[in-house]
Amino acid sequence: MGIFQELKDRGLIAQVTDENEIRELVDNGKAIFYIGFDPTADSLHVGHFMALCLMKRLQMAGNKPIVLLGGGTGHVGDPSGRTDMRAMMSYDVIMKNCERFKAQMTKFISFEGENAAIAVNNADWLLDLKYVDLLREVGACFSVNNMLRAECYKQRMEKGLSFLEFNYMIMQSYDFYYLYQKYGCNMQFGGDDQWSNMLGGTELIRRKLGKDAYAMTITLLQNSEGKKMGKTASGAVWLDPEKTPPYDFYQYWRNVDDADVIKCLKMLTFLPLSEIEKLSKLEGKDINKAKEVLAFELTELIHGTEEAKKADEAAKALFAAGSVSDNMPTFELSGDAMPDGSIGILDLLVLSALAPSKGEARRLVNQGGISVNDVKVAAIDKTVSRDDFKDGFIIVKKGKKTFIKIIIK
Repeated sequence: MGIFQELKDRGLIAQVTDENEIRELVDNGKAIFYIGFDPTADSLHVGHFMALCLMKRLQMAGNKPIVLLGGGTGHVGDPSGRTDMRAMMSYDVIMKNCERFKAQMTKFISFEGENAAIAVNNADWLLDLKYVDLLREVGACFSVNNMLRAECYKQRMEKGLSFLEFNYMIMQSYDFYYLYQKYGCNMQFGGDDQWSNMLGGTELIRRKLGKDAYAMTITLLQNSEGKKMGKTASGAVWLDPEKTPPYDFYQYWRNVDDADVIKCLKMLTFLPLSEIEKLSKLEGKDINKAKEVLAFELTELIHGTEEAKKADEAAKALFAAGSVSDNMPTFELSGDAMPDGSIGILDLLVLSALAPSKGEARRLVNQGGISVNDVKVAAIDKTVSRDDFKDGFIIVKKGKKTFIKIIIK
């Protein structure tokens, strides 16, 4: 099976400009392709992970990846999939985020070897462009009417689209045009919400150079309800272990809906499709075995085998009666937080980050969603005393699947 067919079988391909040409290029290792990553935060997240997996698959098939870090486009902000304008970041923050992205990417794709990936930063050419010169060079290649029909702009017209963001399509298209000339980059891949921007690049190359270039979008990672995956009540699921600890990362995937587990196995893991097919036949409670495989495989990819084993052990211990693991998520409670030898449950939930606020903590308690040492908390004025830490710790449980071991410093 060629890599293109495998991508199709895994449900990864959304739209293509020319299926036959793209299949020929990627199946024969002739694609020099790029994917862009705007540095909107100081860590990659699960949404980026989809693109990195695609990059890895294509590189393993002999194709050459170009990682495009958006040090230039990051100054504008992509309006695709947004209902409002992104916060403006300083040059220093943008460049620092680019450096962190590159460091994280080395875990997934190889920057050495015959078809080694290369990393480029579009700040190197976009920030030096003279605006009037750019307008004269490529502005005539873009129809405002067509741009306004693009989905990424249409969804913003009612709430307001800034002229700054309106330029994003031209900038992204220029990236493809530049990379085609400098590196022979003949393909661009990206999320399905990037389709209009990507077509802009292929059209610019055709009109300016008379050459063909190709684009393919990958299916957005959505759950069975059509909502983007990779977010929790506390925010994005990050690849940085300081922002999303390995155990929390593991638990996110362990807790996906039954309807989503096989799709995630196909799209995000490198397990053979034949093995995933066997897992797809599990029913009832046995589907949890597939979830454990998903969680372990992805945690191993991101954080390594050792952290994946620790997270797996801790997760299984939590669901075994009376079992406590050294690898459980742990919070050290300062003795200063218990000046009179006790602390209110609402304060404890907020301090340990089980609840983002006292209001949310109050709601959790009132709905019967909190227990301490397997005893449900019945009232919001409940206090936890030093005497409750009989073994040096307590186990606080939120809902059915979130646990934390709290010890006193």
